[in-house]
Amino acid sequence: MNTVRKWFEGFTGFSLQPVSFEQRSKMMHFDRHLLGVALALMLLGLVMVYSASIALPDAPKYANYRPTHFLMRQSIFILLGLCAVFVVFRIPMSFWQKYAPHFFVLTLILLVLVLIPGIGKGVNGARRWLPFRIFNLQPSELMKLFIVLYAASYTVRRQDVMKRLSKGFLPMAVALGLIGLLLLLEPDLGAFVVIVTIAMSILFLGGFNNVWFCGIITTLIGIFTAVIMLSPWRRERIFAYLDPWDGANAMGKAYQLSHSLIAFGRGELFGVGLGGSVEKLHYLPEAHTDFLMAVIGEEFGFVGVVVVVLLFYWLVKRAFDIGRQAIAMDQIFAGLVAQGIAVWIGIQAFINMGVNLGLLPTKGLTLPLMSYGGSGILINCVGLAILMRVDYENRRIMRGGRSHE
Repeated sequence: MNTVRKWFEGFTGFSLQPVSFEQRSKMMHFDRHLLGVALALMLLGLVMVYSASIALPDAPKYANYRPTHFLMRQSIFILLGLCAVFVVFRIPMSFWQKYAPHFFVLTLILLVLVLIPGIGKGVNGARRWLPFRIFNLQPSELMKLFIVLYAASYTVRRQDVMKRLSKGFLPMAVALGLIGLLLLLEPDLGAFVVIVTIAMSILFLGGFNNVWFCGIITTLIGIFTAVIMLSPWRRERIFAYLDPWDGANAMGKAYQLSHSLIAFGRGELFGVGLGGSVEKLHYLPEAHTDFLMAVIGEEFGFVGVVVVVLLFYWLVKRAFDIGRQAIAMDQIFAGLVAQGIAVWIGIQAFINMGVNLGLLPTKGLTLPLMSYGGSGILINCVGLAILMRVDYENRRIMRGGRSHE
């Protein structure tokens, strides 16, 4: 046991030994409001997952499940996530900066394994999971975290050539192209959009040439448009999104969207009350995952939706503030990681809410910290722990200490 502990301490750079009262007091120098908002989102999500899934056992697909099945599993995921927060928070940012490329390559290997028959698990025509005994791991969720770390590390390492296209952008473009190929084979266009947005945002924040940046964004928009237009089922989904109330669309590609809009319409200003949703009763598919926001809108109305939006706004703004503070103290890697996490949570929440509200075409993206899913909750918690670590190191530096203490 001592050998394992010593290896772990040597590898990660922090001690597992019991800490003194003085050390514990120093460890409490983090943003409690940040943790509180994250917990509020997770607990509200837990309640809504239970509400959205309680009727699922009535359907043949879930006939062997108990009404509390998803509630219990989500509770376990949240507890594991909080344990991960406790461990990851103690890991210094220097560790992530050193090993970010290794984690990135490892996640690429996992994305390849997903596509191998007999190893990856397919659901509803998509192959996105690696099955384990107690849960299914979704490598694309891991990639959202590790692209933040890798892009920040890449930007710091190539700071002197970031304004040059060949040496500043092309190596990252190759990496993103490989990720895109693997994700489109799953297929998972939604995750690819989030990952590209994260990487490009960090390059922009890290000082990439503005002219080249605008040109690359225009090119990426063209690529995404071509991918959609060349895929018949994606093209049909776009056309259905543009007219969800057409009879054929409402019973076909726009079925989820039309019922999501009905849910928001039923909610009106204050909602029909917790547990009173009708759309979750087998009308709105995946109500506990991708369309959890629609159930929130139906049961808590416009007021409930605004509360959730404001919580996410505060979380994203706070992450950007932490990142700017770190950069101001010359902690460039930590600052870019914090801002990358802000982009990650912000863009995924925006896309999920936009899809639920009919502002964006349907995409298979969950609502961060709230929707049902083990991989998503766990990785979101790890990301928040790293964000809290950046804030903790900022506070230590401002107090005259060292960031890794």
